[in-house]
Parts: sequence; structure tokens; C-alpha cells
Amino acid sequence: MTKDIRNIAIIAHVDHGKTTLVDAMLKQSGIFRANQEVVERVMDSNDLERERGITILAKNTAVEFHDTKINIVDTPGHSDFGGEVERALRMVDGVVLLVDSSEGPLPQTRYVLQKALASKLPPVVVLNKIDRADARPGEVLNEIYDLFIDLDATEDQLEFPVVYTNAREGVAHRTPGDDSMDLLPLFEAIVNKIPAPTGDPGGVLQLQVTNLDYSEFLGRIAIARVFNGTLNRGDEVAISKRDGKLEPTKITKLFTFRGLERDEAETVAAGDIVAIAGVEGIQIGETITSRENPAPLEPLTIDEPTLAMIFSVNSGPLSGREGSYLTSRDLRDRLAKELLTNVSIRVEDTDSPESFRVLGRGELQLAILIETMRREGFELMVGKPEIVVRTENGKKLEPIERLVVDIPENFIGIIMETLGSRRGEMLKMSNHGSGRVRLDFKIPSRGLIGLRSQLLTDTRGTALIHSLFDGWTEYGGDMALRPTGALVADRAGVSTAYALWGLQERGELFIGPAVEVYEGMVVGENSREQDMEVNVTKEKKLTNMRSSTADEAIRLIPHRQLSLEQAIEFIADDEFVEITPRSIRLRKKVLEAGKRPRRWQEIRASQEAAR
Repeated sequence: MTKDIRNIAIIAHVDHGKTTLVDAMLKQSGIFRANQEVVERVMDSNDLERERGITILAKNTAVEFHDTKINIVDTPGHSDFGGEVERALRMVDGVVLLVDSSEGPLPQTRYVLQKALASKLPPVVVLNKIDRADARPGEVLNEIYDLFIDLDATEDQLEFPVVYTNAREGVAHRTPGDDSMDLLPLFEAIVNKIPAPTGDPGGVLQLQVTNLDYSEFLGRIAIARVFNGTLNRGDEVAISKRDGKLEPTKITKLFTFRGLERDEAETVAAGDIVAIAGVEGIQIGETITSRENPAPLEPLTIDEPTLAMIFSVNSGPLSGREGSYLTSRDLRDRLAKELLTNVSIRVEDTDSPESFRVLGRGELQLAILIETMRREGFELMVGKPEIVVRTENGKKLEPIERLVVDIPENFIGIIMETLGSRRGEMLKMSNHGSGRVRLDFKIPSRGLIGLRSQLLTDTRGTALIHSLFDGWTEYGGDMALRPTGALVADRAGVSTAYALWGLQERGELFIGPAVEVYEGMVVGENSREQDMEVNVTKEKKLTNMRSSTADEAIRLIPHRQLSLEQAIEFIADDEFVEITPRSIRLRKKVLEAGKRPRRWQEIRASQEAAR
């Protein structure tokens, strides 16, 4: 039995402060030198994580508290990255559940807690941001108890210690307002409540790989937990593959974690978390075990994907100008590389060798993958997200989501109307008297496609929207598509202010002047249901009667610059988003107007396909 190690995962909803708390724990454990410069949210190492303020990848670190080593896994709070959460929970013996003391438990809090309780992990509850003016720790604690009971927690799991923290200041309290000045109460709660890891250092070797990293010098690095036995550098071991085969290999380098560093180790015993270098071909979920007496562990089980998108080679007239990776082989290799480290994504071939069907947990997860590829120099096109449909016992099933919308009171009517048209069914309405209302809905996953931008428009940017996969339900038939058509360029050229000025009353434009366009490119949203062919390259002709500047000055309404997620949400079934390292364009699948089906024909065809 290993006494001096604790393995914990910090789980929370997006933006409740868990990465900030890990920062404070690292600083107070003496990991950093006195003169060392430390950035904020030091665990968010990925550029996208820093820009968006969310954790995308599960990462681990370790701190020392007296004679105890605490291995910490920082997990994503968004359910789209649930595959990362599920792997992280396999590595640990307990969880720190972090909840904002004003917002209370939100859908992703429910999601990650459900996974932790199902794994029989004991929790420590941390109420963070107690310095907020609207903090209500007493009420939030009652909501947490209700959530535990709702998720069928055992009596042992319900007897959790509660710590009140201000992660930004690095202060924890046993009771609100006591004289604590540091995180000592939190460290003590972790050491006292979370059990030491079980496992026999003298038993048969069992390590399970839960994450992969890559180093330019060492190659692929497997991050694993030692469940049983002792691993030494130079040991001859076997890798138990997913198909049951055993592959012999030799351990060339071993590392343990200390703060953000990895220390080389000669030997690692049961209970610790370790990084192993030089093991080529190893994949997530596989077991490293004894070669003479193999005892593989159960492979990781991951929730099924609920959303699919088509990734295609960019075939537009402007392709190849900005990207470095353009071919279907580049696309295939990059998606295969993603599969090595991202277990919650699937890739399927399609009828065309230039397109791949990529399945994931949600729009955000796939948008992050696309944005990462774009920054690496890829050019590609993606189609409209579609839900994954199952057939069981002759019945067609579709995924359903639990949606929570937090809005000012005066927008309740329009939100109910919008969600009603998308088959949303209200379960609960909560009003904490702060001027904002929280609405709980059940809604088909199809109803969420394009919903976020619509709700933000309806509520003037004040809505907070969170969703969570909640199982499968019988397919509910057709759902209303985008109610508006598109403004589509009818010829190639460069857009002019004069042409855009004449078109801006027709709808909302997505481009400004001096932008290169091509036939079939979507340049705006029509205010009516039909698509409209428009000429955005028209110039004002000069005559001998007047100069080009004789009339009124041209004043353009600022155009709407679509982000990647907004573009993916906006497109219809007959459109693509064209993505390059410097541009995001919308286009019709069929560029030539004469060969393109009319919008009403597309709607009818999609309805027939849905049946």
C-alpha cells in the first residue's frame, strides 16, 4: 500500500476557476523559484486555451505537501471534451469538485460529477469565487447536495468536506470568513479525504496509458498510471494492444511529475503517475504489463459521438494560395494523427476520396480541431454539422441534450418562442432574484445547430448557454431549417463599395469592399427565404455629364465578420465553409448558378432524406 501519494482530478464547469486554483496550488507548494516568471493559467499551454479561456486538453502536474506527493489532473469543463475527462478519471483516486459560489452547479458540473460518482471516486467540494458580490455559498451548497442525491451518490460520497476558496488570491477557508491566509485547508482536506492509491508494488505489472504527448527529442511519450507492480528503466515488458495481441518492448526512459517539470526516474511503484518515452506505436487505453505473466486491464470506454461533419479538400477557385497542406493525403494523415491522441473522435471514409466524415461530441470540439488544423497551414472545406442517428429495434433514435439558458428576465418570451420552434421542452425555471432567470430545457441535438448565435442575437449578447448530452430519444421528424436565404456572388472579381452600398438593404453582408470573390461565394444573408444572385463587383460608370463623386457619399453599414463557429452554424445543407490559414469564406457546394438546385428544392430533398 502506497501511503505518500494522492491522485486527484479537478473537475468543474467551464470558467469556474479550476486552472486558476491549480496555479495557486503550484505557487504555494514551492514549485517555482523566487525569481521565476510565471504566466497566468500556467496549465493552459495550448494557444487556443489561452485565447478562449477554457481547458481543452487534460494535463497533469504534481505538488508536494509535507511528505505527500499530490498528482493533479486538470480536466476540461466542457462536455464536448468529455473524452479527456473520462481518461483523466481513470488515473485518479478522488476528485476536487469546484463550483462557482454565485452560478452554482451547471450542466457540465453535472456531467463530470456523474462520471466521477459512477467511478466510485470520493469528492472534496470547493466553493470558489467567494469574493464575488453576488456569491451565495449557502444556497449553492444546498444545490450541490441536491445534485449529488439526484445522481444517486452513496452515503460515503455525500459526506464530503467543503472548502471555501478565492483561487485568484490563493486563499482557502474551512468556514466562510475564518482567518486562513493560504490554501492549507484545501491541501489538508485532500490528504485526509482522498484515499492513498491501492495496488501492490510486488504484484504483476499493470500500467494503463491514458494520455499521449510528443517530444522532438524523445518521440511519442505515453502518460500512464501504475495500477500494480513496479516498473524499472530497462525492463523488458509487453504492450497489450486493443485487439488482444502482445507486443514486446523495452522501457528506455521513465519520468515522474514535479510541478510542470518531468524528472527522470529509475523505478516507479504502484500508485504513481508516470511518463514513458521511446515506446513507439503505443495508443491510449492500452496496457503495459509483464511479458512472462501478462495481466491486461479493461480498455477505456468512451461515450459515443453525437455529431458528424464532412471534411473535404478545398476545391474553390482561390484554393492553394494561403495554405501549405492542400491534398487529400495531407488531410487523411492529419486526421489519423488526431485519432492517436483524441479517443472521442472517429473518422470514416465517404464515397469520395477527397472527403472524410469526422464524428465528435459537439460543434465546439470539431471547431477546435478545424482551428488547430488551420493554424498548422491546412486548407479545407467543411459541411453543415449533422446528428448521428441510431436504429434500435426498428426505431430511429436521435441524441437529446439538456440545455440551460441563463438570461435577463425581459427576454424570457423570445427565448421560449425560439426554443419552442426547435422542439425544446422546458423542465424548470429558476429565479434567484438577481434580475436573471435560468431556464432548463430538453432539446434534440439537431435543435442546437446554429442556436448559440441566434440566442445571442435575440438577447443582445447577454445569454449564457450551456448544453449536455442526455441520452437518446425517438426521432421527432423534420425540423425547420434556416429561415433565410443567402446573397450569392454571381461572378468573379473584387467587391466594390458602390455595389455593396446598393445591396445592403437586401440583407446583412459578410464582406467589405476590396475583397476577392468568385461565382457561388456566399457574401451575405438575404432577408427573405430565397437565395439571391448578386453582383458585388459592379463599378459606378463615369459619364461626360458627371464625375464619379458627384452624387451622395457612399456610407456602408459595417459588415458582419463571421467567426469559425458562427460560419459553421450559419451554413445550410447546400453550402460549405472554406477554411484557409488567413480566410474563412462561405460558398455553395455547386458554384455555377445554372447547375445549382433552387433553395426550395434543397429543402424538399433534405426533408425526404430525413424520412
